[in-house]
Amino acid sequence: MRGIAGSTPLATPRLLPWRLRPGWPLTLAFLGFPLWWILGLANVVLLVMTVPMAVTLWRRRGTLVAPGGFGVWLFFLVWVMLGVLVLWADAPLAEPGGGFSRLLVYGWRLAWYLSFTVVLLYIGNLSERDLPSGRIGKLLGFMFIVTAVGGLIGSFFPSIQLTSPVEMLLPQGLVENSFVRDIVHPKVADIESILGFEQSRPMAPFAYANTWGAAYAFFLPYFLLTWVVRAGTWRRGIAFAILAASLWPVVYSLNRGLWAALGVMGLFGVVKLLQVGGPRVIAWTAGMAAIGAIVVALSPLPGLVQERLENPHSNNRRTLLAEETTRSALTGSPLVGFGSTRNVQGDLGQVAGGAKVGCKACESPPLGTQGHLWLLLFANGVVGTIAFCAFFTFRFFRHWRDRGAYSLAGCAVLIACGLFMITYDMVEVPLYTVMIAVALMWRARRDALGGPPPRAFARSLTAARSR
Repeated sequence: MRGIAGSTPLATPRLLPWRLRPGWPLTLAFLGFPLWWILGLANVVLLVMTVPMAVTLWRRRGTLVAPGGFGVWLFFLVWVMLGVLVLWADAPLAEPGGGFSRLLVYGWRLAWYLSFTVVLLYIGNLSERDLPSGRIGKLLGFMFIVTAVGGLIGSFFPSIQLTSPVEMLLPQGLVENSFVRDIVHPKVADIESILGFEQSRPMAPFAYANTWGAAYAFFLPYFLLTWVVRAGTWRRGIAFAILAASLWPVVYSLNRGLWAALGVMGLFGVVKLLQVGGPRVIAWTAGMAAIGAIVVALSPLPGLVQERLENPHSNNRRTLLAEETTRSALTGSPLVGFGSTRNVQGDLGQVAGGAKVGCKACESPPLGTQGHLWLLLFANGVVGTIAFCAFFTFRFFRHWRDRGAYSLAGCAVLIACGLFMITYDMVEVPLYTVMIAVALMWRARRDALGGPPPRAFARSLTAARSR
């Protein structure tokens, strides 16, 4: 802003050296993520950073735009909020009654859904000049490195656990709640007996082993983009070393969902590169695919895959839980669901064997867990499930033909997300990353088409569908 007669601007970077750059909440959250994990704040900091992002959006409320299909997402949010009305309704096959912890879990997930919404609009309404996609890509690439290091620590030193400062400050009764303890208690791995001997499943710097697997898959495309494709020789060499080292926890974690996701993502990436690339890109892609195939063939992965298939471990429990979840939701509250998860009545048909000391995996998981699809169906009913899936499906088909690097990466993330929906609980960092991927694709496409003029947010819900 200029004063009268072209006088000196009222506020310049020189006068305000402390002025924060656009995107600083994401920078602070991701670059400090290892520290937040040690402090017991890793699962809270992204929610906290939603506040300054929301303030920025509020200041720009007259010119906000939204992506196509956003009305469906808003409908989903409203449906989630309706879940509070049935939060204490008894669900078939679940334990009756319930205390304050049910509201705590419901509020936690609702806060994350709102956070996903804010980060989508925040990135999409900042220009490429204000917040370059490359900067966001580098942050996500950094998170891949953090995930890989956490996986290695969890693989070689699985017994490490920390008592975080947040854990020490909270009331003991609250910390004893398993849901709260998972959030504030840093732990590098779960140890399970899957192939007949103890095997570590890395989870650092996240709360669950499956979250680690989803994070690895979701951050990988951005690591490849910023550390391999768009990097110098020395940086690319470091990247290949990191990738090679990260394969150890990927292989030995026996995470079938992650294996399948990486395979499908790789196939999609190869097909797209062959489709849009020139002779040099085609030759490079074919060479990398051949090297990858050789590495996999010579690694322990084929043998471990065979052993893993011969020892399905949790298959029966997962299948039975999915069946019980579906039956309870469809017979008890098919449209709205029950707002949140519920403890199973009994021992899940004796399949899990019931809770045992030192065997967390033997405990019957709550209805609506072991897969985000089952959470949606049980907590938000058929209507909420359809709305959630429709939004991300719409965004995928909007971008899968795009030729941009961030569209390719984002579509790969959405493919992995679709696979993980059946087996992974993805609220928190995984879905937060998925929404960042959607925002980057949306913004890139909008900019490529010339970009829409500023318009009122209410009008944008329908007018921006063309983007």
